[in-house]
Amino acid sequence: MHKDKIKPMLFSTMKHYSGKQLATDVISGIIVAIIALPLSIALALASGVRPEEGLYTAIVAGFIISFLGGSRVQIAGPTAAFATIVAEIVARSGMEGLMLATIIAGILLILMGLFRLGGLIKFIPYTITTGFTAGIAVTILIGQLKDFFGLSYPEGTVTIETMDKIKAVAVNFGTLNPYALLIGAISLAILIVWPKISEKIPGSLIAVIVGILIVKFSGMPVNTIGDLYTISNKLPTFHMPVISMASVRAVASDGFTIAILAAIESLLSCVVADSMINSHHRSNMELIAQGCGNIGSALFGGIPATGAIARTAANIKNGGRTPVAGIVHSIVLVLVLVILMPYAALIPMPTIAAILFIVAYNMCQWRTFVHLCKTAPKSDIIVLVTTFILTVAFDLVIAIEVGMALALILFMKRMSEETHIKGWKSYDPEEDPDGMNLKPLPKHVRVYEISGPMFFGATEQIAAIDFSVNTRVIIMRMRGVPAVDASAMHTLEEFHKRCEKAGITLVFSHVNEQPMHTMQKSGFVDTIGKDNFRPHIDDAIAWAGKIVESPQAK
Repeated sequence: MHKDKIKPMLFSTMKHYSGKQLATDVISGIIVAIIALPLSIALALASGVRPEEGLYTAIVAGFIISFLGGSRVQIAGPTAAFATIVAEIVARSGMEGLMLATIIAGILLILMGLFRLGGLIKFIPYTITTGFTAGIAVTILIGQLKDFFGLSYPEGTVTIETMDKIKAVAVNFGTLNPYALLIGAISLAILIVWPKISEKIPGSLIAVIVGILIVKFSGMPVNTIGDLYTISNKLPTFHMPVISMASVRAVASDGFTIAILAAIESLLSCVVADSMINSHHRSNMELIAQGCGNIGSALFGGIPATGAIARTAANIKNGGRTPVAGIVHSIVLVLVLVILMPYAALIPMPTIAAILFIVAYNMCQWRTFVHLCKTAPKSDIIVLVTTFILTVAFDLVIAIEVGMALALILFMKRMSEETHIKGWKSYDPEEDPDGMNLKPLPKHVRVYEISGPMFFGATEQIAAIDFSVNTRVIIMRMRGVPAVDASAMHTLEEFHKRCEKAGITLVFSHVNEQPMHTMQKSGFVDTIGKDNFRPHIDDAIAWAGKIVESPQAK
């Protein structure tokens, strides 16, 4: 079963499907739906949209991604990674803008899958994904401080950017509601302690029930979802946004951001799932499914969706082994939407904040972050910390752009430091018996050994090679050079011209496959002469001796 097949995993798993597996998939799907219910509502609110829109996302995108996906166990829906991005898009462009951006993202994801770009995800450094994930976690936490402490902001307070939220919390902290803080603290305590009591029933559901009961029967003046939002239990309906060139231009960059993040998040989730069930996902099929799922979610009133690592892990732990579990999870959420959604109005906002605190804590990977800061090379730490700070201070787009640029620059610097050119010294074996392991060089011959990739970051070392007046042949030993780029090729051509002017013959020893192909393609081999390319250093030294002894050289 090739992991890069463009074929939904559901169709492959159906070949050997059994009634026993159906039973475990159904049970797992129900449990995952119970976990997804409070999370979908909480993430919708964190994204600045109505509570039911989180469920629409889990229902529509969850179903499509499970049906078409390239993973056996992936559970998709709204995730914390998108919360701050979606909130910013909604504040700037409204729901119509978000819908259009999500559709653009879906189209890009489908194209990425069709062009088989699923494997490219491995080129995003671990430090960048760790940095922006931790940054997103911090922005989610900051965004929930208002509801956790029950703060009141004056009308007109702008809280779109993370820095605006920090400022608003600091300025208005005097409006703290002790009852809200109490409900938030109780909810947080349940979320922390409950997993030690039972793993079958999610702590978030218990926290929601306890929060509702306390506020309902004590009459505490605490904001609930119903106080701030109008809740609907209607099924999602089809709605096509107005599409024009101006509107597409306005949200194109947002669409690109959603697509990149959805690809990273979903494929990372697939990799984690693979390690848990010893399987292989189909990355390109998964990208196509993510694209279709996001387009479906947007057209039926949802928000961007991706693979959810926590819900996927819960699916695996409860016995889900085929996409049927994900499909069941979506169907159960339809029933929940219709029957239980009106009761969501009773959920206290501090409880929602507490749930999102735990989501942020689980996704921040602070132990990994600290471990990297202690053990990683300095260049990696710079990328990690820069990506983290930019995610919090600005946004994810700037963080990923700067992080990738920085990672590439520092990588090239590190590679250029690994490229060395070392000159051999000529010696007389009779006078220097300790040099028995070195190669005796004929007079007027010099050898330079190059190790490491020859690319634009390391070309100055070739240009810096100097030679004495009595040098007649220079041997470039290249057995340690795996690759040569156009810049290095140009530098070699310039170096050859210098040698010609000085009457020096250039000989190459042990040129590897890629450098030789590049040299042949550029015509450099013909310029130097095929005889001056020798397979081994002994052969090159012997050939250099003949050149020195030839009448032309004398």
